Amino acid sequence: MVAVARPHAEVRAMRRDDLPGIAALEGASYDFPWSEGIFSDCLKAGHPCWVLWVEGEMAGYGVLSVAAGEAHVLNLCIGQAYRGLGLGRHLLKRLLDVARWNGAQRVFLEVRPSNPVAQALYQSAGFAEIGRRPNYYPARQGREDAIVMALELVAP
Repeated sequence: MVAVARPHAEVRAMRRDDLPGIAALEGASYDFPWSEGIFSDCLKAGHPCWVLWVEGEMAGYGVLSVAAGEAHVLNLCIGQAYRGLGLGRHLLKRLLDVARWNGAQRVFLEVRPSNPVAQALYQSAGFAEIGRRPNYYPARQGREDAIVMALELVAP
């Protein structure tokens, strides 16, 4: 197996004019995507929202919520053409840095059991499963549980 080097990526704050591209990437990535309005609401709420660019192309985005010493990864997505190149890890690192800069001591997220690639990314970053949310996500055959994961950023 030949290792593929991670392409040069730039991460910058999400802007309102990014929203159509983000919504298109979201729609191409998920069966039950967030709407452009949800991303707009995240910006309005002041959530740290980031966009990842590779050679002038939008390759992914991440949305974080930070309050009361905790952070929550609300959305992290890498476009299909850019998966498997280490870009998800790169963007997750930025979100974790932002959480630290904002005083978070713990970061939470939910991930689908049907998404083992994302689970492996989060586990490799130090996240551990702390519970399940029954019937959390919509699914083609009804509902799907969420695996709740957490990462301690500082020693308790």
